[in-house]
Amino acid sequence: MQKKLPFTNDELLNIVNKYETPFHLYDEKGIIESARTLINAFSWAPNFKEYFAVKATPNPSILKILKNEGCGTDCSSMAELVLSQKVDIVGENIMFSSNDTPASEFKKAKELNAIINLDDISHISFLENHAGLPEILCFRYNPGAAREGNAIIGNPQEAKYGFTKEQLFEGYKYIKEKGVKRFGLHTMVASNELNEYYFVETAIMLFDLAVEIYKQLDIKLEFINLGGGIGIPYKPDQKPVDINLISSEIQKEYNKKIKANGINSKIFFECGRVITGPNGFLISKVLHLKKIYKNYIGLDACMANLMRPALYGAYHHITVIGKDDKPKTFLYDVVGSLCENNDKFAIDRYLPEISIGDIVVIHDAGAHGHAMGFNYNGKLRSAELLLKTDRSVEMIRRKETLNDYFSTIV
Repeated sequence: MQKKLPFTNDELLNIVNKYETPFHLYDEKGIIESARTLINAFSWAPNFKEYFAVKATPNPSILKILKNEGCGTDCSSMAELVLSQKVDIVGENIMFSSNDTPASEFKKAKELNAIINLDDISHISFLENHAGLPEILCFRYNPGAAREGNAIIGNPQEAKYGFTKEQLFEGYKYIKEKGVKRFGLHTMVASNELNEYYFVETAIMLFDLAVEIYKQLDIKLEFINLGGGIGIPYKPDQKPVDINLISSEIQKEYNKKIKANGINSKIFFECGRVITGPNGFLISKVLHLKKIYKNYIGLDACMANLMRPALYGAYHHITVIGKDDKPKTFLYDVVGSLCENNDKFAIDRYLPEISIGDIVVIHDAGAHGHAMGFNYNGKLRSAELLLKTDRSVEMIRRKETLNDYFSTIV
């Protein structure tokens, strides 16, 4: 699969002439299309809802776009709750799924009437003591050895998240006795997964569990949150996940297990990456060429702008603007300027011959890109821009300044 850009070379060069690199550039049209693809695929499901994972791209302009498409938000911190509130996403349009949660965040979630998704059985009494139990409550399930995870989240037995199966039943029984009226079930056992049947297996696992909960505790789950984790094709030879295939297979299992037992739970997802990931790009300029034991391309961006390659060894495709038709015969490491040797966007990557001043586009940076930025070495976070459907460009977050960096010092 050829990696495509949602803008022409001339459009990008005009943007670069107006806004200083590096910056993240998001494609509004692509984000809307990605959200609609997921929502339309699950139109069969009663009251289907996509809760966008705010952590992927925590920008209010992005959340407003997704709100207009009918999405809620999946929040995991105070800042993400407040961000949702600022764009008027409140009530049960918020799924609050945190872990190791302070009391102040539970109180805020309850104040906003968000759906609270508890990560641990001990959090039931913690929530009860500090904020009170709400009418609706959800638990996150960790299947342990019953499922395999993947490289990013790890195997469930070694993951810090969720209830065991035994704790689930104990927890539901307790909160039912305490007066909770509405119940949800959630899991998240993989991240950036490209195998469609992995998500079908997750649905089967949760549907079977929902039937057990109904038969043993007489609790009909109001909703089943299948989590997120749908991956994107970072590499050109990878194929996009077939969301329609996932949906059709899950529908078969839903009818056999949930509908047949008269449970009729709503189906939720909490995707982030698959919505914004392919629709965001890190735009950078070549500052230096270095030739020692290897050939290095030094960019004005660094891992403070995109951490995934350094953190996960992740592949991000690179396009050199204006050199699309040039042979990729030069072997480079593409690096940033941090005092860390893993500050590399690409290692041993074949690219066209690169010159100082070239503009490079790092693909698939729309999720867990700017969001994971940091200030090590005094690096300042870059701006975020939105390429709108009418082809205009809007700055949706300015770049940080030195005054911002020093503003918290007392």
